[in-house]
Amino acid sequence: MTAQTISTGLEINIVDWHDRQDALQAIRKSVFIDEQHVPKELEWDGRDTECTQFLASHNSIPVATARLTPDGQIGRMAVLKDFRGRGFGSQLLIAVLEQAKLAGYKQVFLHAQVNVIEFYLKHGFIAEGDVFIDAGIEHRSMRLSLDDR
Repeated sequence: MTAQTISTGLEINIVDWHDRQDALQAIRKSVFIDEQHVPKELEWDGRDTECTQFLASHNSIPVATARLTPDGQIGRMAVLKDFRGRGFGSQLLIAVLEQAKLAGYKQVFLHAQVNVIEFYLKHGFIAEGDVFIDAGIEHRSMRLSLDDR
């Protein structure tokens, strides 16, 4: 995937973890560790080097990130607080889904925080199972078939 520039000034790239680790970690630290109080040892799970990493920048400023694991899980999706509500999360998710389909995934899944389930429902995800606690936060599993995209 090459850079995708959205009319809002958002550019989304697939990046190498080692090359952009500082920017990726800064976003995730701000959102998950500082805002949501996720313990550092849970956030830095050692899987980042095996994942496809996405970095979204607005006017060259890193503002959002997500990752796609080899087994098709979308995770660590985060948008900095000052940049929420502008559609950046949707554009980032669409880019992740497009890349997953290009990579041959038939479906993807994620563990959505309960307060953002509606966001994923709008993108076609289906909620599965009961609510569970991860890092002290209520989550629910969600899945999306990529066959129809």
